[in-house]
Amino acid sequence: MSDKPRRDTGGTGTGSSRNAGQPSGSRAPNGAPASGAGRNPNPQAGGNRPPANQPSGSGRPAPSSRNTPPATGSPRNAPPAAGSPRNAPPATPRSATPAPRSSSAPPPPPPPARGGGNARGGRSQQSRGRPQPEERERERDNAIRRPQTPPPARPVVRPRGPVALPPVMTVRELSEATGIGAADILKAMLKAGMLANINQQIDYETAALIISDFGIETTEIVPEQMAGIVENIKDVLKAQPPEEMRPRPPVVTIMGHVDHGKTKLLDAIRSTRVAEGEAGGITQHIGAYQVEVNHRKITFLDTPGHEAFTAMRARGAQVTDIVVLVVAADDGVKPQTEEAIAHVKAAGVPMIVAINKIDLPTANPDRIKQQLAAIDVIVEEYGGNVPCVHVSARQKINIDGLLEMILLVADLEDLRANPNAPAVGTIIEAKLDKSRGPVATVLIQNGTLHLEDNVLVGSVAGKIKSMFSDSGKRLRHAEPSTPVEIVGLEGVPQAGDILQVMDDLVVAREIALQRQRQQRAEAMAASARGTSLEELFGKVKQGQVKELNLILKADVQGSLDAIAHLIEQLNQSQSEVQTRIIHRGVGAITEGDVNLALASHAIIIGFNARPDPAARRHAEQHGIDIRFYNIIYQLQDDLKKAMAGMLAPTYKEVVEGYAEVRTTFRLPTREIVAGVYVTDGKITRTGQNVRVLRRGVVIHDGKISSLKRFKDDVREVTAGYECGLIVEGFNDIEAGDALEFYRQEQVAATL
Repeated sequence: MSDKPRRDTGGTGTGSSRNAGQPSGSRAPNGAPASGAGRNPNPQAGGNRPPANQPSGSGRPAPSSRNTPPATGSPRNAPPAAGSPRNAPPATPRSATPAPRSSSAPPPPPPPARGGGNARGGRSQQSRGRPQPEERERERDNAIRRPQTPPPARPVVRPRGPVALPPVMTVRELSEATGIGAADILKAMLKAGMLANINQQIDYETAALIISDFGIETTEIVPEQMAGIVENIKDVLKAQPPEEMRPRPPVVTIMGHVDHGKTKLLDAIRSTRVAEGEAGGITQHIGAYQVEVNHRKITFLDTPGHEAFTAMRARGAQVTDIVVLVVAADDGVKPQTEEAIAHVKAAGVPMIVAINKIDLPTANPDRIKQQLAAIDVIVEEYGGNVPCVHVSARQKINIDGLLEMILLVADLEDLRANPNAPAVGTIIEAKLDKSRGPVATVLIQNGTLHLEDNVLVGSVAGKIKSMFSDSGKRLRHAEPSTPVEIVGLEGVPQAGDILQVMDDLVVAREIALQRQRQQRAEAMAASARGTSLEELFGKVKQGQVKELNLILKADVQGSLDAIAHLIEQLNQSQSEVQTRIIHRGVGAITEGDVNLALASHAIIIGFNARPDPAARRHAEQHGIDIRFYNIIYQLQDDLKKAMAGMLAPTYKEVVEGYAEVRTTFRLPTREIVAGVYVTDGKITRTGQNVRVLRRGVVIHDGKISSLKRFKDDVREVTAGYECGLIVEGFNDIEAGDALEFYRQEQVAATL
């Protein structure tokens, strides 16, 4: 018998080398190969050499050897079970004690697993209660999916001192700055009648009012760039050093009622014919002119006299030093005259009364003075402090006396300005020129404006490229009280904006952009304030309010303001139809305006503005209505007609006949035929309604479905004749009932 152990490849017989070291009675179940079949479970160096302390060729393990290898099925270096981690510890039965490996020999690499030979080891792991890889993954997924406990909410800490707020902010930003919940702020705004959301922008005044209810003080943050911006020209004049102040020409505004001779008077002063260039002889733009009298200059502002230009006259009163109130001697004081006086008193400027048209035979200057005294304008002849001059613009009578009076009042006012300071002025008019771009007329009120100056005008910046006088002469500089037309702005400013010279154009553009954003935010905030609960309830009660959408385009900004004022008056005069301006601008009507009108179902109104060819073709293609005007009276009349056309039609009732029921008949169709006698008027088969009255009470109101005389159908039956009729849908008619025949007549709606 050989010393080498016999290698059995058959499989399950006892005594083979593959079962060496296996305890008795530990065979694999029937039909399953033994664990580690065909291989020595603990091979040593040298191939198939038997383990130490084991006799060669013996098929049984040494019963008391310390170096006995571990039992079969749980070899020390056996490969891990299928699906188990690679570094998992081997599963050793509790009854088996593994023999320690010799320290002199390194551990051999584990043999490759075959066919599930470690299945018993897997069952041993489960029997010990150790989690399997699937269970570990399941527990890890459950831990990930398990909702985490949120951290405890921190108490909101509100600031103790005054809270600094920007000029415009959202409700969210206000909540973060004050520590008050956004829901609480929205509730407070709702109680105040303002509907808003968390992203609604509100101005500082609204925020301060809302936050004051929570007992928190606020202060407004003024950006560093806005610190030196001019907001009021009077404050600039007060801040000038007295030693730098020099006398300046007076700025005179001519006001009065329409057709009282304002432009004729200015025409006589300038020796030009301004009125002939105006449509219909009515001044519809603010003009600024400068004349020289006795080597002294006087600046005149010509404001329109129609009531629609109230805002334009108000701006003229704000920039002026002296007001000349023109009153026609043959017409007297009119409502527009009183309105002009109110503007003068609000501006706090001196006034000179010029009684015009004294050359007419119907002139009565004394009556004019009495009417002025009745409205608290006392002339000097009556012991007051208002100078009065009798003039005739057509005959040029006493024009020099009026100019001398203007200079006298200017001397009493001691008008001064600093010509060495950076220029500050007010925009009188602005428009968009096709060839030159944005053009603005500015009245310099302090300092001197030079070419190439960087300026900030409201929300528009730019550099002065050219300047022109009222006569079209090029200028290199403009001193105080000088009206000039400037070119070089990057946009069209608003009339009434303040012009200010800036050192850096980049800073001016940043401020202009910031103002544009602030204007948009304030407009949104204003719309939020305008949406109050009372207005919503009112709209619910009145039903759906009809609106007439308009797109306004004009040649100058002043005309836009005038039309807007006119529309506001029309809206206030009635509540059935409201006119809404969805867009307004200066310049020609463009294709974009037509697209906006198409999307919003609006009407385009061009006041001294015409569409370009592309816009005209686009409007004709889509049927957009474009109306052109150059006189505001016509625009006002057409707007009234358009608004009246949108009103719900009204009807009035016209009674055309009476009849009494003499008898009734029942037809096979179960309908009741009333035999009636026409007592008054006539009965018509179509176009009439009939009321059935029983003892003076209306019991039915309907239409006539059939009208006959004897057996013939007839169209009408007049008084004194009998007939038979069927009242549609009513079979309860009785003898003795009275019938009233009437029709509804539509009445044209008026404003």
